[in-house]
Amino acid sequence: MRLVSWNVNGLRAIMKKGFIESVKKINPDVLCLQETKMQEGQIDLDVDLEEYEKYFNSAQKKGYSGTAIFSKVKPINVTYGMDKEEHDKEGRIITVEYDDFYLVNVYTPNSKTELERLEYRMIWEDEFRYYLKELEKTKPVIVCGDLNVAHKEIDLKNPSSNRKSAGFTDEERNKFTELLDAGFIDTFRYFYPDKEGAYTWWSYLTKARERNAGWRIDYFLVSESLKDRLVDAKIHSDIYGSDHCPVELEIK
Repeated sequence: MRLVSWNVNGLRAIMKKGFIESVKKINPDVLCLQETKMQEGQIDLDVDLEEYEKYFNSAQKKGYSGTAIFSKVKPINVTYGMDKEEHDKEGRIITVEYDDFYLVNVYTPNSKTELERLEYRMIWEDEFRYYLKELEKTKPVIVCGDLNVAHKEIDLKNPSSNRKSAGFTDEERNKFTELLDAGFIDTFRYFYPDKEGAYTWWSYLTKARERNAGWRIDYFLVSESLKDRLVDAKIHSDIYGSDHCPVELEIK
């Protein structure tokens, strides 16, 4: 089964940049999108991607945040958010249930330039981890999406100059460590523990992608119990259209 996650930085915008062709090239069984920046119904994908069931979770604020899941396999159940009103206004989570696992698509809140949202981010991290562990009591969990954190120094081009930047603060990195310690595997590092220059996001502002001055902030994490079913993890850095590239997990 091929699962793909992609922060598209505006689904309507990326439609003009080869999105459909890119999806058909990768041909995922399930495609999870973040930062769709749209309300359901603002775009018609039924012709181009007719083989997929489509689920959207839009932010109350128009043109902001948002997630979507397109699945060739009809899920048993679909839920939106983590059932906490203070976290569920921005369309950041969709959970689909399959026979053998839950798949959670998440767009983690950014701590912002001056770290004005870092305190909220810490609350979110704890409650999201709790949400995942509650799901795991029923069946294993796969988490994917833009988690807005580069975990280790190997996960970004310039760690020393970004120590206090959003996405690489000690606080955010420690929360990611807590999530792994709670029983989740970072699948890319499981297969490629020492691979350098493997990034999933590049700033538009500095032509960073041309220089591969990026960050790895898009992930597939899985419950420890799924370890023996992992086949491969990929970063599709050759696919453009967004400031992020798609990431993939292949699982039996």
